[in-house]
Amino acid sequence: MNTTTLTDKLKTTQTDFLPLQGTDYVEFYVGNAKQAAHYYMSAFGFQALAYAGPETGLRDRASYAVRQNKLTLVLTTPIRANNEMADHIYKHGDGVKVLALRVDDATSAWEETTKRGARSYMKPERKKDNDGEVVVSGIHTYGDTVHVFIERKNYSGAFLPGYRPWNNPYYKPAETGLLYVDHCVGNVGWNQMNPWVKFYEDVMGFRNILSFDDNDISTEYSALMSKVMSNGNGFVKFPINEPAEGKKKSQVEEYLDFYDGEGCQHVAMATNDIVRTVTELRNRGVEFLKVPTSYYDDLLDRVGHIDEDLGPLRELGILVDRDEEGYLLQLFTKPVEDRPTLFFEIIQRKGAKSFGKGNFKALFEAIEKEQEARGNL
Repeated sequence: MNTTTLTDKLKTTQTDFLPLQGTDYVEFYVGNAKQAAHYYMSAFGFQALAYAGPETGLRDRASYAVRQNKLTLVLTTPIRANNEMADHIYKHGDGVKVLALRVDDATSAWEETTKRGARSYMKPERKKDNDGEVVVSGIHTYGDTVHVFIERKNYSGAFLPGYRPWNNPYYKPAETGLLYVDHCVGNVGWNQMNPWVKFYEDVMGFRNILSFDDNDISTEYSALMSKVMSNGNGFVKFPINEPAEGKKKSQVEEYLDFYDGEGCQHVAMATNDIVRTVTELRNRGVEFLKVPTSYYDDLLDRVGHIDEDLGPLRELGILVDRDEEGYLLQLFTKPVEDRPTLFFEIIQRKGAKSFGKGNFKALFEAIEKEQEARGNL
């Protein structure tokens, strides 16, 4: 099977029973939320936004929300043992728990998805404070990850009811040009990609817009398969990866082993100036994968004319790929946890709607070098 696009399906007239306005926030369960928030502020340029914890009446956890443009991260840690949050961290390490999706009607979103087979995580609940009302609901997806539906049209507060504005007057790191969530990638187990594709199709009304098999995503040693799921308006995209047979352990297998199950592999964050963003991030200590410099020897022959100078791309290790609608520039961090699990992608789209197929081989060979250094290849 070669790479397939399903553009014709996107043109099919169909009522969108789950209209999504985009990603509202991504919540991580972490061992120390205060320190994690500082990391994302100092290293990635996020700004302090809101806090919830014992001081706000939340007795079991502390949560820090940080924001940069339309990107909001929530770092949550339990303040006692023997609960779902603590168990999640013990099993998975720091990782993504919630992929929150903004909707106009959180009650309808829950009803429409649960009646189509979703397992409920949170029944619709109204949260109120002096700034208005937010309705939240949620369903389970792969592994221990959940989707929470956020209806905030009647709310004017900093983040959510139960949070108070959080402002550190002594520390305001400069932003780095990160804009919004481009896509979030999930890693699932052997032979589980197609069942989860069906879940997103049947339960959430998504469509499979791109498919990659082990002929597309393979190296001498390892392989994986991937399908990209998109909602009707294209605001939310969830690629889903599963392992494929290879001579050695693939990056998906390594993730599943160390995360101890299925979960979110990486969050792709968009920028309008990837050279500036990556330079800022690297200067703040964020480590990136590095492809061989030979990757750039015939780059312009492969992708054609690009607006950017090749020198800074080569120096920073930024990858380029083209599709029929334009080109994209992308770069991947090394894992940001001690376990080789979660990482981030920085992406700038210059018209391209794809995900960098032409970079797969160089990228995964770079990942394999890191796996080998860890003794996990």
